[in-house]
Amino acid sequence: MLLALIVACEIGFWLILLAGLATRYLLRRRRLGAALLICVPLVDVVLLTATVMDLRGGGAANFTHGLSAAYLGYSVAFGHSMIRWADERFAHRFAGGPPPRRKPEYGRARVVYEWKEFAKAAAATAVACGVLLAMVAVVGDPERTEALLGWTLRLLMVLAIWSLWPITHTLWPNRPKPGQADQDPASAPAGPARRR
Repeated sequence: MLLALIVACEIGFWLILLAGLATRYLLRRRRLGAALLICVPLVDVVLLTATVMDLRGGGAANFTHGLSAAYLGYSVAFGHSMIRWADERFAHRFAGGPPPRRKPEYGRARVVYEWKEFAKAAAATAVACGVLLAMVAVVGDPERTEALLGWTLRLLMVLAIWSLWPITHTLWPNRPKPGQADQDPASAPAGPARRR
């Protein structure tokens, strides 16, 4: 049941996001589009409420309870940037906006980008682990919440693996290939001001 709710929340996230962007750019109703986009985090509230209610109702914590906490953490940490990513593409495609920003390919800009993404992953891990520990405290029964503590180790392992990207880009940064412009295309100004 909870696994189905996690899948439904993921689908709901994208449906509400697309509805908000379509309302904003296709129907040209900016306020209504903004209101729909503000509703996107409500999906996380629904999932958190259902998870806590299931545990408070006497259910033993299992893989899906931990997965819901991980989903919440990553949704909180990456949700804003995912909305911005989709908004840039919708604005470019349907409203004549500037081309979407691309990930930097090399140099200091790429190193900074990788560390920012790692910081989001660290925030996601902190939120997810906080939710897991809060669920453990709410239930108050170590036997029923043993699986939740195991999830904290999984999340920390994922974060440790993620750290390899910024570390390797810091120690061995990508360099432009011969003939490439000195400036990274991702750092060039967007829109008509960009020179080719």
